[in-house]
Amino acid sequence: MDASTQQNECLPESVMIFGCGYVGTALAKRLLQAGVRVGVLTRNAEKAAALRALGVSEVLEANLDDTAWHTQLKGAYRAVVNCVSSAGGGLAGYEKSYVQGQRSILQWCRSSHVERYLYTSSTSVYPQDGGVVVDESADTSEAPATGQVLLRAEQLIADSADLFEFWYVFRLAGIYGPGRHYLLNLLREGTEVIPGSGDHHLNLIHLDDIVGALVKGLSGHAPSGTYNLADDHAATKQQLVNWLAEQLKVRPPRFDPELSSSRLQRRGGRMPDRIISNHKARLSFDWVPARASFREGYAHLLSLSSD
Repeated sequence: MDASTQQNECLPESVMIFGCGYVGTALAKRLLQAGVRVGVLTRNAEKAAALRALGVSEVLEANLDDTAWHTQLKGAYRAVVNCVSSAGGGLAGYEKSYVQGQRSILQWCRSSHVERYLYTSSTSVYPQDGGVVVDESADTSEAPATGQVLLRAEQLIADSADLFEFWYVFRLAGIYGPGRHYLLNLLREGTEVIPGSGDHHLNLIHLDDIVGALVKGLSGHAPSGTYNLADDHAATKQQLVNWLAEQLKVRPPRFDPELSSSRLQRRGGRMPDRIISNHKARLSFDWVPARASFREGYAHLLSLSSD
């Protein structure tokens, strides 16, 4: 029996996924392939239809922060994965999706006998700069406003720890994968100038490695708590852009610190430079990212696009 078969046998027989977007849909596919009964909640009717077509047993179309879905949900579920994204609308949207949504799920859990609770947060809660290595013990008191909302959502789970046998907060680095590769798109479009500076480190995590870690969280026995998910080799944005340009055989665009983007504006005009450590997740879950750096991840994406 190989390791993947053993891991699938340890998976809970049922999992409820809240917020079935990019990560949630990929996880649902993986669980369905393993024979797990999957339920989902999404506010998007088009995604709901696609999930039904995949074979998801129960699909609810609802706003997570509402409580009406509590009585609409018919199945019992052994595990919960909350990977909801922001509903938009700035900080108010963050509050609605992350804090109020989390509170709604936890209220439902109090009468639902859920054994495992997984939540995908973000490494954007770390304010550190200067190229330092950051692990889960790092100070987050100076996190940006959006990060503070995420921290409050995380704390709600820790405060409800008595409800679950295991609970995990996975702080995700920058997500990329099939259909989600912003910088690759820019180079293919012939972009000549990129706003901001290219000297800060990008902390990335491939979709496949996120799903792999979530499966570990659903099937393993690591201590409950908070874990960073990032690949093994953070590189600067300039290094990534230059490498992509070389693969595409195009001239690399230049960075212009005088130009700004909406993301840069949310970060006060520049992105923080820090390196996210994944050591705790590797050690506790025996998790190893298959896309160890952007090179393996983007090489795979480039091969997909050339098929």
